[in-house]
Amino acid sequence: MQPETYLKQMETKVVLITGASSGIGLAAAIQLMNKGVRVYAASRRGGISQKALNGAGELIHVNMDVNKEEEIALVVARILKDNNKLDALICNAGNGIAGSIEDSTSEEVKYQFETNFFGAVKTIQACIPVFRSQGYGKIIATSSVAAIVPIPFQAFYSAGKAALLLFMQALSIELKPFGIQCCSILPGDTKTEFTAARKYAEKSKSSDSVYLQKMNSSVQRMEHDEQNGMKAEVVAGKMVRQIMKKKMSTNVVPGLQYQIICLLFNRLPSNVRLWLVGLIYG
Repeated sequence: MQPETYLKQMETKVVLITGASSGIGLAAAIQLMNKGVRVYAASRRGGISQKALNGAGELIHVNMDVNKEEEIALVVARILKDNNKLDALICNAGNGIAGSIEDSTSEEVKYQFETNFFGAVKTIQACIPVFRSQGYGKIIATSSVAAIVPIPFQAFYSAGKAALLLFMQALSIELKPFGIQCCSILPGDTKTEFTAARKYAEKSKSSDSVYLQKMNSSVQRMEHDEQNGMKAEVVAGKMVRQIMKKKMSTNVVPGLQYQIICLLFNRLPSNVRLWLVGLIYG
């Protein structure tokens, strides 16, 4: 490691977080700020910036839509102008749309993938040149246990999170020679505003849909589990720990029960896996 690289790492850490106006993203931003990190909390709706009561930590809200490359470029440029470096990126922006596969239009499918997958890709691509030039950097992406366990009537959410998980693993191989680390966080059911913000495929809400009853039952189960799930601060704490560590883990599943679920699901035969998911959500 070059001396100038080491000195940069020893300075106040600078982190960019997307989807940071509420939930896991905001919780992670606050926790990092309280650890002395300068956090740029990006979201479409923004927020009120603040400074840590003790220490040098700072939370700076910036308006940024991860689907708009020009907005991402402006925020990255601002961070570099203010700090001359960027230590880490946390891609946390996401949304959810429920409905059967048959009832979902191509536009609704694109909506689901645009933020959850392509938004992360665009933000990461904008930051990679910065990390490469520094010779270090950390990238964290919020995937989901749903990337491992396929969720009926949220198939495109599961597919998008699975795509993000594999993308991050491939990315880690490509970026390792440049000193850039990658990590995926896979939360299970978490109590956030995500539940209330969930959208539905229009056809899925029609009484003509043959899936209406099962979809409603499945989504009600999901929402009950979400609202009784772990706190956003718990998941955020796992992110913060990875940012502060010297070497990040490749995949992190918060919560022992979800670690067990992922472990067992990967070991069970496919027909048994799908039968179990069908019992819960089908």
